Amino acid sequence: MHDFPLARRFFLKLLGAAGVVAASAETTGCAPPDEEDDDASSGALAESFEYVVIGSGAGGGPLAANLARAGHSVLLLEAGEDKGARLNYQVPAWHAQSTEDETMRWDYWVKHYERPEELDSKDGSLHGEARGTILYPRAGTLGGCTSHNAMITVYPHERDWDTIADLTGDESWRGASMRRYFEILERCEYLRPDDDARGHGKRGWLGVDKPDSRLALGDLQILTQVKAAARGFARSQGKTFFERIGLDVQQLLGLMRRDLNAAAPGRDGAEGVYTIPLAITNGKRNGPREYLLDTVAKKHPLTIRTGAYVTKILFHDAPTPDGKRRVKGVEYRSGKHLYRADPKSVPNPAAAKRVEVIATREVIVSAGAFNTPQLLKLSGVGPRAELDALGIDVVVDLPGVGENLQDRYEVGVVSEVRSDFATVEACTFGAGASAACLDTGDCSPRDLAADPCLAQWKSGAGPYATNGTVVGIVKRSRPDLPEPDLFVFGGPAFFKGYEPGYAARAIAKKNQFTWAVLKAHTGNTAGSVTLRSKNWWETPNISFRYFHEGTSSAADADLDAMVAGVELARTIGEEARALSLAPVVGKFDEILPGPAVKTREDVKRFVKREAWGHHASCTCPIGADGDPKAVLDAKLRVRGTAGLRVVDASVFPKIPGFFIVVPIYMVSEKATDMILESIGERRRA
Repeated sequence: MHDFPLARRFFLKLLGAAGVVAASAETTGCAPPDEEDDDASSGALAESFEYVVIGSGAGGGPLAANLARAGHSVLLLEAGEDKGARLNYQVPAWHAQSTEDETMRWDYWVKHYERPEELDSKDGSLHGEARGTILYPRAGTLGGCTSHNAMITVYPHERDWDTIADLTGDESWRGASMRRYFEILERCEYLRPDDDARGHGKRGWLGVDKPDSRLALGDLQILTQVKAAARGFARSQGKTFFERIGLDVQQLLGLMRRDLNAAAPGRDGAEGVYTIPLAITNGKRNGPREYLLDTVAKKHPLTIRTGAYVTKILFHDAPTPDGKRRVKGVEYRSGKHLYRADPKSVPNPAAAKRVEVIATREVIVSAGAFNTPQLLKLSGVGPRAELDALGIDVVVDLPGVGENLQDRYEVGVVSEVRSDFATVEACTFGAGASAACLDTGDCSPRDLAADPCLAQWKSGAGPYATNGTVVGIVKRSRPDLPEPDLFVFGGPAFFKGYEPGYAARAIAKKNQFTWAVLKAHTGNTAGSVTLRSKNWWETPNISFRYFHEGTSSAADADLDAMVAGVELARTIGEEARALSLAPVVGKFDEILPGPAVKTREDVKRFVKREAWGHHASCTCPIGADGDPKAVLDAKLRVRGTAGLRVVDASVFPKIPGFFIVVPIYMVSEKATDMILESIGERRRA
């Protein structure tokens, strides 16, 4: 366990002199794995903080920093370590490698279907795991999944927020009111003086920029793909051949310079071709980790404790006058690699030192869509039947905990061109660099010579200063939808979804290009997260029940939308093939789905077999009073409890927007206001 420095003035005011629990970062002892070590604190007083935040990702990280900057003592507990010095974290283009970095990753093996009829090409049985399971990478490190995501920073649709307002009757959730939270958190770095700055923030903690368009212009094959995207989109809009070929480079750049996040009228309904805003500043990833460390450096009362896996939320025995169970604090285990999702997990996690911490005001759970419901259930908050079956004492019977699991569907359409893309042909993605360079970023001239693109990145330029995507298309899958539901984005790599070794395969050949087809506003709410046992170190059972296992109209609509997205990607491929004169001077071959997938029914089978997701959410949803499946009220408070909230991807009743991270950031900022308002305070300017 490691503590980051804390200005303890508020903590000392509160407690006077308090005993401090000493806990080792290493697991010790030899108790068998199914037995608990009940020696919590060796007789010392438990530490006490006003707020205890569990998880340092998109929900918990900003919230912990905000509360500390408001002058409140905050303990942030993170099960992983801080790996922000590693190049896998810092270099935007290495985000795939970061998800396979064993020092910062957690691996879940989830079910897409309860009864898979066809074997997914990424099936776990091909990698020594159970048949019917698929790898679902998560992060176990400071910053959570913001430490390995693709940094795509896209504002959601206003209707996503209006849905919550309609459900709860709380008008503060209206889209018109929520925009201010994006303005608070964003530090937009791509606006030009004559751009429309409405809805943007200029002084927030999250730096947002766009890729350098000169990278595309300097690579004729990349430029061909971008032109093909514009022509393919125009073709899908019914434009004639002559209208499509009239798109010159300047017109194309004008299209791509449009701002995907502007608060302009009609933004939510707009379709088009865009460059994609990214959480990158000065060519490096940035996010909650940097905000947290800056908060500590500026002496705000924040303690960040890594190597601290929370195993239980503690409640007072006596209920409150209104029958609720008030939170007392949390129990955590001190040590590295304690959770089974960690590829370096220790064989005897139960031997790790157990520590209790008191929360005098609130505990906020921000452990993510898988671990938040798991922790609540292990603490006695969840469906009675499930808890009773495992011998867990029920504190609050909440049937909705772990239900309503949702995700977006994605699938890759991959082509191979005649020669390597010039942009990346010299990039080795760190191959040949020393371990010290990769681990600390302190690279010698020899390291930089081994990877010329890394040398460019060190100067803040080149392909590594982006996430690898060169263009995105926003489009409706059918004309009657109120907002676009497809996001089709491409880059020079091979990607068909997550499986062991996928990051190396993505860059093994430099002449492959993937269009990723993403379906937003999916209709599937049938997924679930359930406990395997009462052992805190075991991962839960995670079942998404893709396409409702084929039994609902919503599933049919999702599948039809994905087919429309694949058809658009294939149309782009046809345009690229023509632009590159492939029939005359070279090749442009579709690898996936491939020439054998011809009919619409063929495409449906391909999508059902090969789709993946990585925006898991909605397992502890906000809901209306009286709804037995509503885990949270409009203030993000866990029903039936006092002093307990959830702030992460779990809270949404329906999965919002195209990419989950910005909505979570916004919820975190809103939670800051709600928590401060509950004690009669307001956010400082």
